[in-house]
Amino acid sequence: MIKIDLSSRAALVTGGTSGIGLASAERLLDAGAAVAICGRNPERLAQAEAHLRERRPQARLIAAQCNVLDEGDVAALTERIRGEFGRLDMLVNNAGQGRVSTFADTTDDAWREELELKYFSVIRTTRACLPMLRDAARETGDAAIVCVNSLLALQPEPHMVATSSARAGVQNLVRSMAGEFAPDGVRVNSILIGLVESGQWRRRYAAAQEAGDSKTWPEWTGELARKKQIQLQRLGKPEEAAAAIFFLASPQSSYTTGSHIDVSGGLARHV
Repeated sequence: MIKIDLSSRAALVTGGTSGIGLASAERLLDAGAAVAICGRNPERLAQAEAHLRERRPQARLIAAQCNVLDEGDVAALTERIRGEFGRLDMLVNNAGQGRVSTFADTTDDAWREELELKYFSVIRTTRACLPMLRDAARETGDAAIVCVNSLLALQPEPHMVATSSARAGVQNLVRSMAGEFAPDGVRVNSILIGLVESGQWRRRYAAAQEAGDSKTWPEWTGELARKKQIQLQRLGKPEEAAAAIFFLASPQSSYTTGSHIDVSGGLARHV
């Protein structure tokens, strides 16, 4: 495997306290990058910081409590990055979660909340970080934004109507930003994830065990994957999504913008 040296670069990973975000931060740190992570929960943030620093004591790391929907929080975080790192070359927009609902049972407030989360978690961080990204691109010829999106953007599920609709809009936004930012050397891409191991699935597994299910975690997730018709017959791992994010964020993909990588194990049904 080709070793990528990112020691002269800096990244921000939103939603970086667990799962895909934390795995992405680890991958970037291992390549030498300075990395800022943020999250809303102070306990999870402290745990993530301790985990990263234990394994990488020399890491250039910022761990900041930040609500990416709060313009003031985002502005404060970007100024801290500018002050401590002096630059920003890579932005990973990873904050967000799914909403289980049908059209019939999604209220106006729920629609607004879902659209606010999916759109403005990308819009506010991108707007705040763009000046530093443009500066980095002028210096090195390359800067990148990666949005962690869902396969729902192209393949909606009937029980996730609001999330599917919002995800589709974000995918359109990715393409629009890619075209607008390309003259400045800032690339914009996304990954589309399917079912990835997470705290949510661990909690569902624990509930199934409490209800008497004796399956092991691999057995339980394998059965879930087969029910969902995932061709690889398992859930994805955060590290697998992080590998795709790393490729799109780093100069390895310097000629790729306005595109996406499918990380769904064969769940996609479109060509």
